[in-house]
Order: sequence, then C-alpha cells, then structure tokens
Amino acid sequence: MFTGIVEETGYVKSFKKQSDGALLTVGCRKVLDGTKTGDSICTNGVCLTVSEIFKDGFSAMLSNETLEVSDFSDVKPNDKLNLERALRLQDRLGGHIVSGHIDCLGKIVSINKMSDFYDIETEIPHEMSKYVVYKGSIALDGISLTVADVKDNIFRVSIIPHTFNNTVLKDLSKGDAVNIETDILSKYVEKLLLFRNNKSEKSNISLEFLKENGFV
Repeated sequence: MFTGIVEETGYVKSFKKQSDGALLTVGCRKVLDGTKTGDSICTNGVCLTVSEIFKDGFSAMLSNETLEVSDFSDVKPNDKLNLERALRLQDRLGGHIVSGHIDCLGKIVSINKMSDFYDIETEIPHEMSKYVVYKGSIALDGISLTVADVKDNIFRVSIIPHTFNNTVLKDLSKGDAVNIETDILSKYVEKLLLFRNNKSEKSNISLEFLKENGFV
C-alpha cells in the first residue's frame, strides 16, 4: 500500500522482455534505504516486488498482465520513473490510499502553465470515467492528485510547482501515455450497490444519497 507521495525520481537502467513478462532494472538511491528483497516499491504507479538490490538500484519482474494495463511495454533506458516505498503504519498518510494496481492507461490532452500551478488534462477510457469525481483522488503515474474538474472522460488536475518539478510530470508531453489508478473507495461503493441490487434488499443507500453526502 502506498500514499501517492513520490519520494524519488529514478530511471530505467534496462528493460528486458521475456516470454512470461519482463525484467526491469531501475536506477535510484533514496528508496533503497531500508529496502530488502521482497519489498514493494511503487514504480510509476505500479506496485513492483524487488527481486534484487544493487548499490545504485533494484530489479523487479513484471508480469504480462502488468505490461498489458500499464505503459511499461514502451519504456526505454533512461526514462524517468516516480518511486515510492511501501507505506508504514506509523507514517502520515499525506496523499490517499494507492494500491499500485493500475486500472487503465490515460493520454495527456494538454499541459498548461498557469501563474504558479500547472494544469494537466488527461483522457481515460469512457468506462473508467464513472470512478473519477470532482475533488476526488486519483493517482497519475503513482502521484496522488486531486481532480479539479471532470467532463465526460477527460479530467483536469492542478499541480503545484514542487510536485511538477520533482516527478516525471515535467517530462510529459501532449499525447503521452500515463498509468491511472482511480480511488479504490469508489469501487467498493459500486460493489456494495450492485450487491444490494442483485440481492433485492431494500436499502436507503442510493447513488443520489451518496452524491448528496459527498461520497461520489
């Protein structure tokens, strides 16, 4: 489990595709502190298990499923990566609950520099737009962000200079693919509503009730 607060920007040292996935080697420093083989590191939003540690990086295996739902199938050496170690229970939860399980790929529609902030618009598949709500949380390449606006399947986030300059966001351009993880709470709400409807149980909880009380 992660918070979406990026600790370090690493880079791809090597990426080797295999018959059953791929082997990714990441160059980094900070996130190695206290990390051991078998630990999880959120890498551009994807939860990866450390298989080997070096003095200047780590390696991890990626399954074919991960390659299909993320943008890792297109990475190349020296590509920048957002890195975050797994959440410890005694830490402050500065962002939101991020599982590291990517829902879909998004596509950058626009990046606009305002006076201080940066506005980024991202397009996602229509079927995923139901999980994105105004002022809700979303993870973009593993970064915990707040939705500033949403229209159909395009959402906008406002990025403070610190986040923009210390993550891979500064390297993105229009048309680039990004890893998207929607807020897991919305999925639980949807599952509960579907379960109640399928069971034909009478309930006071409805989509309108959730909207009125700020849950969606």
